[in-house]
Amino acid sequence: MASTSETGHAKNVANFQDLITLVTAFGTAYNPAKAALKIPQLQALAMASNAKIADVVAKKTLYNNTVNDRMALFATLQPLSTRLINALKVTDATAAKIDDAKAFNRKIQGKRASAIATSADPASPPPSAISVSQLSYDQLIQHFAGFLSLLQSEPTYAPNETDLKTATLVAKQADMVLKNNTVTIAYAQVSTSRIQRNKTLYDPNTGLVATAAEVKNYVKSLFGPHSPEYAQISGIFFKSYWV
Repeated sequence: MASTSETGHAKNVANFQDLITLVTAFGTAYNPAKAALKIPQLQALAMASNAKIADVVAKKTLYNNTVNDRMALFATLQPLSTRLINALKVTDATAAKIDDAKAFNRKIQGKRASAIATSADPASPPPSAISVSQLSYDQLIQHFAGFLSLLQSEPTYAPNETDLKTATLVAKQADMVLKNNTVTIAYAQVSTSRIQRNKTLYDPNTGLVATAAEVKNYVKSLFGPHSPEYAQISGIFFKSYWV
């Protein structure tokens, strides 16, 4: 389910569109001196706000997809690591080297990257900061790289199984790095998109909410605080969400 703030952004824009509709109905009587309060500028601000909200939704969907892709890849690491230990045991590797490999395996088994909670609702908010589980993924990459280097150093490690061959493992490690970096990039993109959306809607001088308040004040000054015209718009609710 989308958070209150996320649904609130769309509600603010919908209310702003209602405000525009009502002041447009005032006809030529609605004639503010400030350019930002004129009907065309209000309509442009509503369109820009909708576009910013849509961009956050698109970026959040991409972020969720990259997180899911990374989770799927890293989920195979622990069982693979166990198989690699067993494959190394049937080589001529020294007991010391096998012990070193077991140490890497213990780190991989013990550093389970926790799943980042994602929502099926693309409008739900991304995390406010890179999750601590990011550190787990970074560490897993390093542990696997060390394990791989050890296997490459053992001349008798030459399994027939394709998924255990060092060339396959090199490709897997590269894919782990790629998918991990892709999540970081996707997070940066959605975070930037949210900042841009918030500026459009909530800038204290030019944002949608601030502009709505100015429109209300202008109508109050134009028709009076007890006028039916002001009563039409005074109850339209707006709220700032700096998230």
